[in-house]
Amino acid sequence: MHRSGAIMAWNVFKFCTALRGLGSIMILLVLGVVGVTYYAVVITNYGPALYDGGFNSLTAFFVLLIFHCLLVMLLWSYFSVVLTDPGGVPTNWRPVVDEESGDTVPLTSSEFGGTGLGLQLSTPLPDPSNARVRYCRKCNQLKPPRCHHCSVCGRCVLKMDHHCVWVVNCVGALNYKFFLLFLFYTFLETTLVTFSLLPHFIAFFSDGEIPGTPGTLATTFLAFVLNLAFALSVLGFLIMHISLVAGNTTTIEAYEKKTTPKWRYDLGRRKNFEQVFGADKKHWFIPTYSEEDLRRMPALQGLEYPSKPDLDSQEF
Repeated sequence: MHRSGAIMAWNVFKFCTALRGLGSIMILLVLGVVGVTYYAVVITNYGPALYDGGFNSLTAFFVLLIFHCLLVMLLWSYFSVVLTDPGGVPTNWRPVVDEESGDTVPLTSSEFGGTGLGLQLSTPLPDPSNARVRYCRKCNQLKPPRCHHCSVCGRCVLKMDHHCVWVVNCVGALNYKFFLLFLFYTFLETTLVTFSLLPHFIAFFSDGEIPGTPGTLATTFLAFVLNLAFALSVLGFLIMHISLVAGNTTTIEAYEKKTTPKWRYDLGRRKNFEQVFGADKKHWFIPTYSEEDLRRMPALQGLEYPSKPDLDSQEF
């Protein structure tokens, strides 16, 4: 029995390692799709149309302008997710103590290890009788609220939503906004490309003569199919994450709190939105935060979250 459990643990470890390697390939795949799309839209079709004159030139100009603007925002958001640490637990982090009640913030005890785990800590652990303190046995540390352990990254991630192989990174407190913007701009860009290449796609099935070489025609066909598929799939993810933001939950929390009728962190759609995108409207649609938001909104740092005082529901 023990041997079987060890083999299972080893297989899971190998699977997590494979995911890390797969992520690097996914980045190349994303850039490959962008390259094929750019060639089909700019080089093959709408770039040459700029020199046609009349209405065709005007249409090509606006298509290319919007295409490049969305592409810049898409890549900016994408690499912001890839390169931004989602947030880790600070060294020797301890739960915030309520000065009036003398209690820690509400947390669950599913992974609390008590003081009998052989840990050498510079400060004492919270009272083991407090059944709302969370502890990660894999990282040997206390866990802030809404924090989860990622088996792929091998560490606890603040407000972890999921590990995304497409970005070779976890999506968590510090890069969740960038991930949502990546989905948003990807949907807009792929939708634009789908509609702009639709007449050329229809022409494949017409009886008339189609200008271009077999290579350029194949690239246009491939770009249309890829962008249509991505537009439809990303739309589903975008709708799901919009509902999560509206309720101030993550993918993990939405799955784990099915039996919880009320969610203590749901403060209303406006405040829930600001806990992800900030209060500064000028920064809502770019993958960055204002210094003022970072200073006055602790939720953006991933360690402290305001909650409804009248709800004592459990944290997952």
